[in-house]
Amino acid sequence: MTIPLSLLDLAPIAPGTTARESFAGSVALAQAAERTGYTRVWYAEHHNMPSIASSATSVLIGHVAGQTSTIRLGSGGIMLPNHAPLTIAEQFGTLATLYPDRIDLGLGRAPGSDQNTMRALRRDPMSAESFPQDIIELQGYLSGQSVIPDVQAVPGAGTNVPLYILGSSLFGAKLAAALGLPYAFASHFAPDALMDAVAIYRRDFRPSAQLDAPHLIVAVNAIAAEDSADAVEQATIVRRSRVRMMIARGQNTPEYTDAQIDEFLTTAQGAQLANMMKHTAVGTPAEVRDYLTDFATATGADELIVAHASSGLDDRLRSVELTAVAMGITSAVAA
Repeated sequence: MTIPLSLLDLAPIAPGTTARESFAGSVALAQAAERTGYTRVWYAEHHNMPSIASSATSVLIGHVAGQTSTIRLGSGGIMLPNHAPLTIAEQFGTLATLYPDRIDLGLGRAPGSDQNTMRALRRDPMSAESFPQDIIELQGYLSGQSVIPDVQAVPGAGTNVPLYILGSSLFGAKLAAALGLPYAFASHFAPDALMDAVAIYRRDFRPSAQLDAPHLIVAVNAIAAEDSADAVEQATIVRRSRVRMMIARGQNTPEYTDAQIDEFLTTAQGAQLANMMKHTAVGTPAEVRDYLTDFATATGADELIVAHASSGLDDRLRSVELTAVAMGITSAVAA
């Protein structure tokens, strides 16, 4: 059986490039994913991060949807405590009205930012506590059965945009199971609680109007290249870049050399950051296929959502294509 593959696009702004170039790259990636058989492409809400361009997530989804035809597009995810549920229902109701049966709404409860940015978003520090209630309110708007008297989402009511719960801890697994919703685990950067979360989700799942049985999406990084050494070198560059980003966190910090980053990676703190990319398939198409197949089997995933992590757009596009062929979701790629 061929496991469905989806694409997680982090909308990166590489050094020396612009947000506009990042958006053009997102369009190209989605078009490649559509052409090669991927199920969906998701974008995540981040704020105040100079290397990520997907802060206005619903706007980016609409931009890409207008330049693709069939692939599903959505959020992976919208950080719901940053927003009023009615606002998100209207945004995604608009998207679903413009692009019927193509829009997903993945939801998380993290800030997607630092504490100062949280305040700039006017987010209440306690807003995450109402995440379950906010999801139920959002469901009501999208189903046309609002739990708030005399308030409807226009557009949005009756679109029934499918909801997905995102998580990197046991909280999301428990909530997705209780609400009977699909669950996506962010193991591409938070691997440690993966297997416990999967077990809880499957054990406690209760069927709902949206979903009869559990649907588990597991995130994983991948770098596929024709040459294994090339893929390994790309992975080294990406790992250094991620560590630099985590050290800086939007602050003005010195530009560390590769040697300094490599030395830092030998420390306990460096190893902790490197562990964030623990679940990464690197190598030739066959090597990536073997890793992803084993990973899907070990986790019991119903779908893999892959973050093609190469720093250059051409390398990411090639990784998207090679992985699709290797995993059997398409039969050919461009030479």
